[in-house]
Amino acid sequence: MNEEIWITKLFNDHLAPLGNAAVRLVGWPAVPRPWTNYVCMELLVAAIIVVLFAILRSRLSVDKPGNFQQSFEVMQDFIRGQGEEQIARHSEKYIAFFGTLFIFILFSNLIGVIPGFVSPTKYPAVPLGCAAAVFIYYNVVGIGTIGPINYAKHFAGPLVWLAPLMIPIEIISHFARPLSLTVRLYANMYAGEQITMVFLGLTYLAIPAVFMGLHVFVSLIQAYVFMVLAMLYVGAAVAHEH
Repeated sequence: MNEEIWITKLFNDHLAPLGNAAVRLVGWPAVPRPWTNYVCMELLVAAIIVVLFAILRSRLSVDKPGNFQQSFEVMQDFIRGQGEEQIARHSEKYIAFFGTLFIFILFSNLIGVIPGFVSPTKYPAVPLGCAAAVFIYYNVVGIGTIGPINYAKHFAGPLVWLAPLMIPIEIISHFARPLSLTVRLYANMYAGEQITMVFLGLTYLAIPAVFMGLHVFVSLIQAYVFMVLAMLYVGAAVAHEH
C-alpha cells in the first residue's frame, strides 16, 4: 500500500471526519475507510479545473481576449479539429465530452510534476474510471444516434453468414477497449513517475529536470492518445448514421 501524501493526510485527519458527520445528519452511512491518494488527487484536480473555468468565465471578452482565454480557445479549436477529423459529421455534439476528458486527464497527469503531489492516473482505478466512462458514452451515443438495431449490426459484420463468428469477436473486442485504455494510461504514467522519483533521489540538479520535462511530454501525449481513441470509438459507433 502506498504511503499517504500530505494532502491525503489532510483529508483523512480533518475533512473526512467533517464529511462523515455531515452525511450522518441526512441519514447516509459514513465512509468507514480512509480516503486514498488517488481519490484526494482526483478531487484536487477537479477543484483546480472548476476554479480555472470560473476565472475564465469571469474574463471572457469578444473584443479583448486575454492570454488566458486565448490559450483555452486554442485548446478548444484543437479538440474540435481532431473531432472533425476522426468523426466528421456532427462531431460538435461530442466536443464537450472529449474536452472534459482531455483536460481532466491532462491535469491529472501534470499535477504529479509538482513536488508533494502525485498523478492520480498512475493508480489503475483512475484510468479505469475514465475508460469506463468512454465505454459507456460511445455505446449510449451509438445506440441513441443510429438506433439499437443498426448499432447491433456493427457486431454482425458485413456478411450475414459470418455473423456467428463476428459477433463474439466484436463483443470481446469492445470489452477489451476499456482494458487497453486503462493499461496504456496507467503503465505510462506509473513508469514516468517512478523514473522521475529515482533520478530525484540520486541528484537534484539538471538530470531530474530532464526527466520532469519528459514527464510533461508523456502527460500531453497520453491525454491526447486517450482522447483520440475515444473519438475513434464514437466515430465507429455512429458510422451508419446516414
